[in-house]
Amino acid sequence: MRVHKISNVNKALDFIASKGVKLVSIGAEEIVDGNAKMTLGMIWTIILRFAIQDISVEETSAKEGLLLWCQRKTAPYKNVNVQNFHISWKDGLAFNALIHRHRPDLIDYEKLRKDDPITNLNNAFEVAEKYLDIPKMLDAEDIVATARPDEKAIMTYVSSYYHAFSGAQKAETAANRICKVLAVNQENEQLMEDYEHLASDLLDWIRRTIPWLEDRNPENTMVAMQQKLEDFRDYRRLHKPPKVQEKCQLEINFNTLQTKLRLMNRPAFMPSEGKLVSDIANAWGCLEQAEKGYEEWLLNEIRRLERLDHLAEKFRQKAAIHVAWTEGKEALLLQRDYESVSLTELKALLRKREAFESDLAAHQDRVEQIAAIAQELNELDYHDVASVNTHCQDICDEWDKLGELTQKRKEALERTEKILETIDQMFLEFAKRAAPFNTWMDGAVEDLQDMFIVHTIDEIQGLISAHEQFKATLPDAEKEKNSILAVHNEILKVAQIYNISLSGPNPYTTITSQDIVDKWEEMKQQVPARDHSLHDEFSRQQANEKLRRQFANSANVVGPWIQNKMEEIGRISIEMHGTLEDQLGQLRRYEQSIINYKPNMDHLESEHQLIQEALIFDNKLTNFTMEHIRVGWEQLLTTIARTINEVETQILTRDAKGISQEQMHEFRASFNHFDKDHSGKLGAEEFKACLISLGFDVGNDQQGEAEFARIMTVVDPNRTDYVTFQSFIDFMTRETTDTDTADQVIASFKILAGDKNFITAEELRRELPPDQAEYCIARMAPYRGSDALPGALDYMSFSTALYGESDL
Repeated sequence: MRVHKISNVNKALDFIASKGVKLVSIGAEEIVDGNAKMTLGMIWTIILRFAIQDISVEETSAKEGLLLWCQRKTAPYKNVNVQNFHISWKDGLAFNALIHRHRPDLIDYEKLRKDDPITNLNNAFEVAEKYLDIPKMLDAEDIVATARPDEKAIMTYVSSYYHAFSGAQKAETAANRICKVLAVNQENEQLMEDYEHLASDLLDWIRRTIPWLEDRNPENTMVAMQQKLEDFRDYRRLHKPPKVQEKCQLEINFNTLQTKLRLMNRPAFMPSEGKLVSDIANAWGCLEQAEKGYEEWLLNEIRRLERLDHLAEKFRQKAAIHVAWTEGKEALLLQRDYESVSLTELKALLRKREAFESDLAAHQDRVEQIAAIAQELNELDYHDVASVNTHCQDICDEWDKLGELTQKRKEALERTEKILETIDQMFLEFAKRAAPFNTWMDGAVEDLQDMFIVHTIDEIQGLISAHEQFKATLPDAEKEKNSILAVHNEILKVAQIYNISLSGPNPYTTITSQDIVDKWEEMKQQVPARDHSLHDEFSRQQANEKLRRQFANSANVVGPWIQNKMEEIGRISIEMHGTLEDQLGQLRRYEQSIINYKPNMDHLESEHQLIQEALIFDNKLTNFTMEHIRVGWEQLLTTIARTINEVETQILTRDAKGISQEQMHEFRASFNHFDKDHSGKLGAEEFKACLISLGFDVGNDQQGEAEFARIMTVVDPNRTDYVTFQSFIDFMTRETTDTDTADQVIASFKILAGDKNFITAEELRRELPPDQAEYCIARMAPYRGSDALPGALDYMSFSTALYGESDL
């Protein structure tokens, strides 16, 4: 009866409803009455609930998840492109690809042709029904003949494949975990290679640069030494700053890599021998040590060469004056005129010899000065000292010869002295007074023409004062000149009074009254020239003093600014508030403000360049040298970069470990509370108090002390007796979060290997992306167990090596 049928159908519908299937607009009456449309709709709802709805791939809907699963499984197969559940399946290749992916032994996929869909579809349906227990729900001819096959029918049939191969999902999950671990390992290895490469380049640059800075072989010329100084300035301005940034970036990369390794539970990175951060720091210290004395040596060498050029020029001037004076003296002393002269003429020769000896004695000081200058040039290693020594030796030999000839002439004249009686005393007096006065004027002219080199206003003022003192002696000197000329005039007067005919010049000296007048005028002309040169030098020293003031004014601003910024960075790293991203943004803005200050450094460098070009070697107007300011600037840039890196590392730690912003704030607040001296480190007792405040049982009882000792071995493995904030964060994240472990990776490989203790290359290539599969194959050792097969690989030792528990 109809009522019984309705009752029976209602019981079935109640059971379906109890399983969570929602039936809309359909009742037992419609089914009993044979409503085909509504009955088919109900059947699809049931299929959707029990065959499809439970399918989930990466948290997508059932339909999207099933489609995504099909796309991933068929991706490696040519001529297959699954985009939907209708026309993408018409040629039958997608069905065959799904079967071949999971059971390659059932289908020879390479023999299938895209232009033969009937054969392809029937092959897949028959294999699925025979070997996979999947009933043949579809008809190949209907699918091919239909422009758009029924989507629900194909989806229902494909879901049977999904459930048939559901065991492979575990393998896929395991493969995903392994891929994730391998990707991290590959990325870390690339970072290690980058570190090794950057460290090698930096160390090579340091090794190439140090010998250049340690080369103290001086050049012979001022131009060559100044070029060395310019090369050094280019090194400081252009070549070294990028290397400072590379060194800072290398340290930051190393810290970031170590943080990633700790967060991923990987062993710490140990660079190649000689490439540790400490090795680079030591090499950098050697570089700066070599650099430290190089500039000072260059400046000292320039001063030495400057002094050498000055002394060499002074030597040439004095030597030229002396050579000019000695010209003809040897021939004069070799004359034998005393053999055929009268007594009066012989007396004159005796007086002339005395005058010559006086002149010779007066020139003794110049010869000694020439020898002293030559000696100093030898001591200072003048490059052309050989010619100086030769010239000096010629002068000394000539001087000794003149002395010998003078002595011989004296002896010859004294032998005939008994016949010499009369001498004109006034001629003798003129000669005696004229010779030293003439020598004095020679010395005065020489002094007025003397080159000078000074470095300060005080020095030039000393020369000006000495020059003024010299000018003050000119009135007395003029009186002496007039007195000497008066003697000459008296001679002429006496000759006129006594009607004496002067047959020639003064027999006692070659110096005439006209010589005295001419040399006096020459000396007077040199006085204003000396005034002018001293005034010019005074102006130059005033300009140098102005350069000192300009540099000091700028340095006294830039130096304290750098010091203040260093102190502010120290406070910021301790007192920062807000999220880590806010803190990072604040630090980056602060870093930008420091970068924006760079023009002030460039301006100071340009002023220092002017100081160097003017050969100014000291500046008492400031305590800041360019070297100190450069070092401070480099430290400032390095400190802000490291502080930013610390915050980035905290963000990396937080994101990798899933730490909340509130937890990070709590950790920072707890650490800062016990960091009383704001050093960024906690002593052992401070750290214990901090742990107690966070709820750790590390009291003074035996159990608490043992726990605290365990924790200290984790946060302070090097036993420095202090804990940094990064070590504190690493410890807290390990205590509060979970990470991948070697055991988890081994379990994942075991799934891919079908519970075997080994895995094959074929299985790795089937389950993993090509690059990661080859990565594993290249590094896995052969499996040596008793159950090993040819080509078996040991995934267990490989997995433990990833976490530092064995060697790869």
